[in-house]
Amino acid sequence: MSELLLRCEALRVGYLGRAILPAIELEIRAGEFWAVVGRNGSGKTTWLRTLLGLLPPVGGRVTRARADLSFSYVPQQKTIDELYPLLARDVVGLGLERGWSFLAPRFGREPPEILEALEEFGAGELAGQPFRSLSEGQKQRVLFARLAVSRAELAVLDEPTSAMDPVAIDEAFELLARHRERHALAVVMVSHTVDRLRHYADHALLVDREREAVLVGSPEAVFADERFTARFGESAGGVSALREQRA
Repeated sequence: MSELLLRCEALRVGYLGRAILPAIELEIRAGEFWAVVGRNGSGKTTWLRTLLGLLPPVGGRVTRARADLSFSYVPQQKTIDELYPLLARDVVGLGLERGWSFLAPRFGREPPEILEALEEFGAGELAGQPFRSLSEGQKQRVLFARLAVSRAELAVLDEPTSAMDPVAIDEAFELLARHRERHALAVVMVSHTVDRLRHYADHALLVDREREAVLVGSPEAVFADERFTARFGESAGGVSALREQRA
């Protein structure tokens, strides 16, 4: 069994002391790919922010296996687009910073890891281009390079393929899959691209604030459950063990 990185123990997430979901129990281990699904407003972002330590738990706790466990957060692209007129190399350089802030670009001699990471994701020629001028697929390659240069053990991705066309989405998942396998990276991805998640993920978390339900299990089991199909349709199937947690 791979190394335990993080555990959610009877975790209740919400705001101002009020939980919006049932308690969540799960463990994230090195190399695992967790698909996090749910409709808009279902509680995905609230859970994600609590996992990252940006929101305090309403109940229970998030436990890191080690104090030095390294995270990398890949936000929705518009977070960088709207706020920072950065070059692609500057965005990647943010992965060398510590903490969760998007800091100012580095000055002085550029660390060689930046170009190496861009080249790993087929984006070396984009280094000197403004990030906001790139196509959606190119932007995602740059953000993956930022993830790579951070040397993180756990990557948290928030809708990384939003606004991308189907070809670019497939390329993004393949690039991430190769990097994950090469570095035993654990991935937690919030996404609505259920068909791709079904192919790449080995664990799934469904949150449904409206129905006060949380499902944890294999993608086949979670995506075949009636509470999932009621929200997303009958496109996913499969039968395997499933653990349901209720309030």
